[in-house]
Amino acid sequence: MFITLAKDLKSTPLPVADNPRWARVVARDKSADGQFWYSVATTGVYCRPSCPSRRANPANVQLHDTLAQAKATGFRACRRCNPDGPSLEAGNAAMVADACRRIEQSEEEPSLAELADAAGRSAGYFHRVFKAITGLTPKDYAAANRAARVRQGLEDGASVTVAIYDAGFNSSGRFYEKSTGMLGMTPTRYRAGGANEDIRFAVGETTLGAILVASSRKGVASILLGDDPDALVRDLQDRFPKARLIGGDRDYEALVARVVGFVEAPQLGLGLPLDVRGTAFQQRVWQALRDIPVGGTVSYAEIAERIGTPKATRAVAAACAANAHAVAIPCHRVIRKDGALSGYAWGAERKRALLDREVGGTANAADGAYRSSRA
Repeated sequence: MFITLAKDLKSTPLPVADNPRWARVVARDKSADGQFWYSVATTGVYCRPSCPSRRANPANVQLHDTLAQAKATGFRACRRCNPDGPSLEAGNAAMVADACRRIEQSEEEPSLAELADAAGRSAGYFHRVFKAITGLTPKDYAAANRAARVRQGLEDGASVTVAIYDAGFNSSGRFYEKSTGMLGMTPTRYRAGGANEDIRFAVGETTLGAILVASSRKGVASILLGDDPDALVRDLQDRFPKARLIGGDRDYEALVARVVGFVEAPQLGLGLPLDVRGTAFQQRVWQALRDIPVGGTVSYAEIAERIGTPKATRAVAAACAANAHAVAIPCHRVIRKDGALSGYAWGAERKRALLDREVGGTANAADGAYRSSRA
């Protein structure tokens, strides 16, 4: 009799309100989408767990293991969360990814109205979603893409005129208005590999080791961390092989001290202009990194989703590795999906120390952990 009673209890389903899956519905957990569905008798609809609609009374809810079971209720699909197809978030990511491809493949910069019309959305909605996902407006993304095409053309040996028109500029006048902002120098100098470009630099010391800060006329071009100051200078020379490197004076050393202070206490913020040089994709990744709050972490996959390329996790990791602005562009806040630190261009110990102090650890504690790991 005891065995029979136990079987009966085991087969009795939990009330929906006590089911762990209902808690995921209450939390609108996007990671639960595709794992189960739920239907609401009073409204006659079925939904995905992340549905943003007003929370239903669990007494009127049924949980379903499959989409087919949800459809078998005879209810209609919710129009807000679209349980039969991709989620709103996934749909927006796909929309933005398609718009990015249109921008990259267009001979001339498409207008906001053209991009929104192709996406089947209003211009205001499209603009808002595009910026939320990529961190750039469509116009800024197109500008970054054209700048990358100009740089590539100049690096491949094309004349300045050919590079300008191949990148989609209708006139050289329009290009020259923006050329220094795009390239950090005149196009002729860029084509020569940055010959005679002045890069000021100075080396300082932090509790995490040596730091080198270098700047062009446009802004801070590199922040490098390491153990050996001489190695950092050689790294800078490799990054700007034809530039003229100039040791910083007392005023410039004050700027380096400001960066050192930011390394020791990231909550202070940096607020310096940056000279960021990279492809349109890299700049999208780096902008997404700068949007991560102090003390926060995200996975490479999350960054890929935020910029509208959910399958580009490896490319995101490569962009993080190519980052030349340690701390200012916080690639140390990107971790693996399982929570592991993964790689860091300036050492995993520094990555851990930076994260520890951002979430409240003191500089001394971080320094002690770093030094003990090296001992």
